Amino acid sequence: MNKDQFLQLLSQSGFPEPVEVLQPPNGRLDNHTHPFAVRALVVDGYIEIESQNGLNKYCVGDVFELAFEQPHSETYGPLGVKYLASRKQ
Repeated sequence: MNKDQFLQLLSQSGFPEPVEVLQPPNGRLDNHTHPFAVRALVVDGYIEIESQNGLNKYCVGDVFELAFEQPHSETYGPLGVKYLASRKQ
């Protein structure tokens, strides 16, 4: 998916404008939750997310979603990751 398609998807599903998020090379966030739902488009590098759904890897052009307060952990590739994230209360 490209950025324009992602922005259209957000608009159609009631998500606000995304913000750019940068995470460091080989970084990790242990198990945590967010007080919002997330829909994000990976634009550089990759992210691996582990949740009750298993371990999933998201690369450039992939969209990932996390539900409100969904427990998960995150691992970032050797170049880190940059993604556009929209947060919905």
